[in-house]
Amino acid sequence: MTDMTRITIPDIGDFDEVEVIEVLINIGDLVAIEDPIITLESDKATMEIPSPANGTVTSIAVSIGDRVGEGALVAEITDDEGQAPPESASGEDKKIDEAVRSVTPRPARQDSSRDESQDQPEIQPREPSIQTVNASTVLPHASPGIRRFARELGADLSLITGSGPKGRILKQDVKSWVKQQLTEMPSASRQGGFGIPAIPEIDFSEFGDIETIRLTRIKKLSGPHLQRAWLNIPHVTHHDEADITELEAFRQSLKEEASKKGIRITLLSFAIKALVGALKEYPNFNASLAPGGEQLILKRYYNIGIAIDTPGGLVVPVIRNADRKSIFNLAQELADLSERARNNRLKSEDLKGGCISISSLGGIGGIAFTPIVNAPEVAILGISRSKMMPVWDGQNFIPRLILPLSLSYDHRVTDGAEAARFSASLTRSFADVRRLSL
Repeated sequence: MTDMTRITIPDIGDFDEVEVIEVLINIGDLVAIEDPIITLESDKATMEIPSPANGTVTSIAVSIGDRVGEGALVAEITDDEGQAPPESASGEDKKIDEAVRSVTPRPARQDSSRDESQDQPEIQPREPSIQTVNASTVLPHASPGIRRFARELGADLSLITGSGPKGRILKQDVKSWVKQQLTEMPSASRQGGFGIPAIPEIDFSEFGDIETIRLTRIKKLSGPHLQRAWLNIPHVTHHDEADITELEAFRQSLKEEASKKGIRITLLSFAIKALVGALKEYPNFNASLAPGGEQLILKRYYNIGIAIDTPGGLVVPVIRNADRKSIFNLAQELADLSERARNNRLKSEDLKGGCISISSLGGIGGIAFTPIVNAPEVAILGISRSKMMPVWDGQNFIPRLILPLSLSYDHRVTDGAEAARFSASLTRSFADVRRLSL
């Protein structure tokens, strides 16, 4: 007895029509319940349409590039009584699958509706091969279940030779191919990490005299941290300018009082105050992503990291509870941290617990830069050298002291609009010292 099942497009949400980007079956294929039949792509996500029954594909009603809506016919399958379902994994196969998956990356689907970032990117032997073929391309001879298995492991079926009847690709063929790729991966590529081939070694002495020196301890420790942050975080940098004419005049007016206290007040103390105010207004910047990337941990304290240039490299000690400290307190603590950093007397506790960091190059120069977010923080403020510039006030050009700001942020946590508003809050505080809680 033979029953026919019509597979149609189910409810696809708010979309009237979506595009077919993969057809995962051929006529004559055996499919099982929940085997993917086709893949659809909307503006926001990709989705697989599964088979509702076991059977043999007798007709296919869609092609790659077609646009389909709810209720559209996809394919027809017949359920022949007594026919064995497609290959299924035995208990032993499942154990092997788990072992292979533990060392093999999953392909990165082009799906902007969810975050695919992981704490540690996995090594990939080659570019993930999600098969997106055109209508004239013949799919490799494999069941939908095997195609799904191959996609999960990032295996390109077009490169695999099948050992089954008529060259059919079996699950063991996919596993063997993946293991072979991992075995043949050059050791230099493995050493490069993050799936990126290592830079080839070059004997620079061929071109002239050289000298080899050791990296400082700080640079050896901070280098991998910066590389990890750069590769894991989708960085965006927003550049802005703040008018600090009045703020600088106020700072100069505090010189005598500060001198009596034995401290020197710099612009950085005011920058910390401005940053705390912006964090209170936009709490998403005072946060960290939870493991898994699906939750945001908002912090109710305001600890500001300050990048300090030392002979051994940059270190980032933290000023705790900056919201509770005056400009004079902050200036004193900045001086203390800077002195201890340059004399290698910072404690491990001094480097922990930051909410956001400031990297100031104002004393050196430059008009803008792209600071790297100090993970697990989600933003960092870069400050360049201020300079006097002519600014149009509606009637005349007047000289104003302008401070360049560079705000780098994690695009998984915030977007350009929110970053622009955060930056605007900063510039308002810099422009009007009355906004700062002194």
